[in-house]
Amino acid sequence: MSNMKESLAGIREEFDKSMEAVKDSAAAEQIRVAFLGKKGKLTQVLRGMGELTAEERPVIGKIANEVRSHMENALSDVQAKVKAEERAHKLRREVIDVTVPSSMKGAGARHPLNMAINEISEIFLGLGYSIAEGPEVELDKYNFELLRIPEGHPARDTQDTFYFNDNVLLRTQTSGMQIRIMENQKPPLKVICPGKVYRSDALDATHSPVFHQIEGLVVDKGVTMGDLVGSLRLFAKKLFGEKTEIRLRPHHFPFTEPSVEVDLTCWKCGGCGCNVCKGEGWIEVLGAGMVHPEVLKNCNIDPEIYSGFAFGIGVERTAMGRYGIDDIRLLYENDVRFLEQFK
Repeated sequence: MSNMKESLAGIREEFDKSMEAVKDSAAAEQIRVAFLGKKGKLTQVLRGMGELTAEERPVIGKIANEVRSHMENALSDVQAKVKAEERAHKLRREVIDVTVPSSMKGAGARHPLNMAINEISEIFLGLGYSIAEGPEVELDKYNFELLRIPEGHPARDTQDTFYFNDNVLLRTQTSGMQIRIMENQKPPLKVICPGKVYRSDALDATHSPVFHQIEGLVVDKGVTMGDLVGSLRLFAKKLFGEKTEIRLRPHHFPFTEPSVEVDLTCWKCGGCGCNVCKGEGWIEVLGAGMVHPEVLKNCNIDPEIYSGFAFGIGVERTAMGRYGIDDIRLLYENDVRFLEQFK
């Protein structure tokens, strides 16, 4: 028993000396573990209680409890003191001098492509259209087959893209959204679909392998070509000004019939002829047409009851005209000097 009394006294003395060097919470925690933890010095001594007699145990137990209480109280006091000092030091270190001039951070701005998409979307939202989005990684049947572009069709040559396998590809056009929408919704339909598309084009001033389109689709009873022309004329005037006119040229798209290419009055010269429009006074901006009856049938919509029109707007070309940009590569190079102009 005398040996245990000496051990407990020695532990208490050692503990008190260790506590004199405590400067922070981490040091106090290390001392707690060293003396009171599961493998601590006090715990090791108390494991020898089983060797004592019934008369000796209460005596040693009382001394051990006094040592434990002494340690716990000392640790509690030191930890409270240390935390208060650490908090005061942190407050002194992090104090803010409100009289010091701030370092101004430059404000960002929307990218011109996003600006163009937002402007176009706002116009069609005002006409009662809704907005839908679809996958950029598309199935062949949505990108080609159900749009009347079967395997081997010449139109696939002009829309060569990037394939994951024979059935999965990066979409070449947002027109596949026509099928997805008509499969899942029934007329009346009035929707636009902005999105990124991909083709293996060489990069130059007017072409990019990655670009954006906004697909438009209207399907209802009694929809005519006149409705399409009226919608596009309103779009052109809202985006480029009241003096802007549109011109329709016959064209062929497999998924519309009849089909047209749509030109707008040149936004630089107003139709007089300049270097931008190559002296013609017109700039091609989009393709459009009446939804082909077979496309409607592919989506289980009766072409004898319903008709519709579709259009695809080139966002890059629209943005270039809207903001006076003469090279499509500027939209993708992330040059801050160029982007800062759109703040």
